[in-house]
Amino acid sequence: MSIFTRAFKRESVDTYIQADSHMSRVLTTRDLIGLGVGTVIGTGIFILPGHEAAQNAGPAVSVAFLIAAIFSGLSGMAFAEFSSSMPVAGSAYSYGTVIYGEIIGWLLGWSLILEYFLAVSAIATGFSAYLANLLTIFNVHMPKFLMAGPMEGGVINLFAVLIILLVTIILSRGLNASKKVENGAVILKVVILALFIVGGSFFVKHTNYVPFYPEEFRTGFLGLDGLWAATASIIFAFLGFDTIAAHAAEVKDPQKTMAKGIIGTVAISALLYVLFSIVLTGIVNYKKLGVDDPAAFALQAIHQTQFSVVITLGALVGMFTAILALIYASSRLTYSFGRDGLLPRALGKISKGSHLPVNALIVAVIVESVLAGLIPLHTLASLINAGTLLAFMFINFGILFLRRRKDLPHDGFKVPGYPIVPFIAGIISLLLIAKLPSETLELFVLWLILGTIWYFAYGIRHSKLS
Repeated sequence: MSIFTRAFKRESVDTYIQADSHMSRVLTTRDLIGLGVGTVIGTGIFILPGHEAAQNAGPAVSVAFLIAAIFSGLSGMAFAEFSSSMPVAGSAYSYGTVIYGEIIGWLLGWSLILEYFLAVSAIATGFSAYLANLLTIFNVHMPKFLMAGPMEGGVINLFAVLIILLVTIILSRGLNASKKVENGAVILKVVILALFIVGGSFFVKHTNYVPFYPEEFRTGFLGLDGLWAATASIIFAFLGFDTIAAHAAEVKDPQKTMAKGIIGTVAISALLYVLFSIVLTGIVNYKKLGVDDPAAFALQAIHQTQFSVVITLGALVGMFTAILALIYASSRLTYSFGRDGLLPRALGKISKGSHLPVNALIVAVIVESVLAGLIPLHTLASLINAGTLLAFMFINFGILFLRRRKDLPHDGFKVPGYPIVPFIAGIISLLLIAKLPSETLELFVLWLILGTIWYFAYGIRHSKLS
């Protein structure tokens, strides 16, 4: 067998199911929606609507969120069909290995691990900034050397590291404890967002919606480049639903539950994002919203300073739930690599007492803590979108191959409109990748090259398939 043929060898789903059999199936539809909404409604809703309105779309940012939600819904249905057919850990990594072959599965997983690690670190850094701002209201000022890493003139971003360690303690107490904390925090966050949407609607000025899609952003084909650029950036806000697929090995009745969890997450998140964007751009002119805390800024502009504290608390809760869900997903993906031998096999061990991949959790948290505590992520954060969109593209196109596989069960959820819908969603993924900044694409290609080198230097020789 040539090394090329070996690299594209496919894994059996039965092998994955047997390897994951020690994990407890305890997650319900409500738990999945809690995990999904906890991730999707994180930093994005408190930062992205303002930034994208000011830089790319004006008040039409709400349309960009709607387009991103529709696209995410299409991709979400593809993930739902895969997870119904293959209820195993690993998300796009495992699906890609079964459908395309090990090298493609590995590169998809390699892309997702970058997405998860950077997302946790970026959100933890955002949490630190919001918490420091909240403390200043009570005249508590943190020294700069504890609020930034050495590359930004400090020593360590202490709050960013501490929130990751706190979440790790919660996750280490087991799945039942983690999901109770996540579900409770998500409910609190949604209530705070609803208060902003309802309360803020009384301060909307209709003149702020004119022009709805400003002339300055109307460039490119049909003048839609600004809207497409906003949509490509906003995809980051919807990365949560694909993390749900990482938990398929721990879900009750995955043939039904996975689809309900993924589609429910996209629907709830889309409604909140669109309404939030409409109210935000109605309160304050879009040109003033290019700040890191646009919701709090908008409330201060209408002299609702006390309520801005509530919004800040909502942002902290939102980021906490996103960090919890993403560390959860990143540890499961790391476990999947160890399970299959592409990373050291110790990472694929399940603790007999807690039924958790403890080694994988420890490694994921160490990497994420180092990134959050020491390294500024302004440039690297855009890589999150690249990894997400690549996974979306392969999973959407993968439906075309999945339906032809007679050895895989197809008694669960199916993407409607086959083969047109998954094909169109795959093409959209490709177009959105092309809209990312050139420096982002260059860094992402470098990451894929490093992953390829690791695969042929280590993974292919230690893989279970060998």
